[in-house]
Amino acid sequence: MTARELAVHYGGKPALKGVDLDIAAGEVTALIGPSGCGKSTFLRCLNRMNDTIPAARVSGRAALDGEEIYGSAGMDPVLLRARVGMVFQRPNPFPKSIYDNVAFGPRLHGLAAEGEEMEALVRTSLERAGLWKEVKDVLGSQGTGLSGGQQQRLCIARAIAVAPEVILMDEPCSALDPIATARIEELIDELRDSFTIVIVTHSMQQAARVSQTTAFFHLGDIVEVGVTEQIFTAPASSLTQGYITGRFG
Repeated sequence: MTARELAVHYGGKPALKGVDLDIAAGEVTALIGPSGCGKSTFLRCLNRMNDTIPAARVSGRAALDGEEIYGSAGMDPVLLRARVGMVFQRPNPFPKSIYDNVAFGPRLHGLAAEGEEMEALVRTSLERAGLWKEVKDVLGSQGTGLSGGQQQRLCIARAIAVAPEVILMDEPCSALDPIATARIEELIDELRDSFTIVIVTHSMQQAARVSQTTAFFHLGDIVEVGVTEQIFTAPASSLTQGYITGRFG
């Protein structure tokens, strides 16, 4: 995915100021920076979630595989969100069974026939999300009855069931305990083989562990972007250095 001069205003207030960023396929890209710096706003631009906010005005360009996301020839947001899935800060399973949570997207987009084909897709998605062994005997139970970490993995299974190209994760571990967080991080590393992942995180340790590329946001701008190891060991900007060492943020 690419972004060029991507800007967002909420009413008259700028939240994102002409950001340029290339997101490489098959990598985890981490977005870091202080609260309110534009990380989540940028993430929501990539699958047009800002369309759901009446006061939001987006300008500039964003593209997926060279196809424009916005503009007069912009793609259908529903189809875009099938190609660019999203996992939110707090687990948000639908008030349905575990099975129906995962089957929802494939049913909506006609990706699998009911019966054996759907059952195989649901199982594969739960396996890839590392949840199958824990829920295989209770697929008819409510997804909301799972633990927080299990709910988040269910949401990941729901996202990957429609075979997206990109998965966006907005602080997916902020509501989880350390054990559940470690499991999600392991899962991110496994999913990188099949999906491009963009993750917003307040944890610099997490960004260092899971990502290959890191972008540092500050006051609606990207200050610096580069290989994660370089960003954390030898940042080019004093602003980046200050944030990483805890002098501000």
